Amino acid sequence: MRARGFTLLEMLVATTIMGVAVVSLLASLSTSLRNAARLTQADRLALVARRQMDALLLDARLPKLTLISGQFDSSITGGVEAGWRARVTPFEMQPKAGPGAAVLERVELEIWWKAGRERTLRLEAYRRGVLAASDLAAAEGQP
Repeated sequence: MRARGFTLLEMLVATTIMGVAVVSLLASLSTSLRNAARLTQADRLALVARRQMDALLLDARLPKLTLISGQFDSSITGGVEAGWRARVTPFEMQPKAGPGAAVLERVELEIWWKAGRERTLRLEAYRRGVLAASDLAAAEGQP
């Protein structure tokens, strides 16, 4: 009478299949954790960008048609080197508008951070402003 059980060959095949399945599962888990960390970083920087845009929209004294920039404290960016660049430009105004006229201004903000390579996020917002004589002179000098 033949004994019941698995042969050595059947055990080797089962162990190999199980090993491949475990390695695949661990690789998927590792990739998922990497993606989650990257998304957390991007989400944190999007919140920082929103906060910076709000600050720019509230500051009526920003120079027009001039690139302004700064860097963020690494404690608010999660230890990542990051900064910003912004420009305020007149977007829409009445024809032959003079100083004191209402104008729609565009605030363009670019956030950059270094995560392996430099990445960027661009935001754009609009606000109501008042035209100054210096803005007219600067706008005439622009093409």
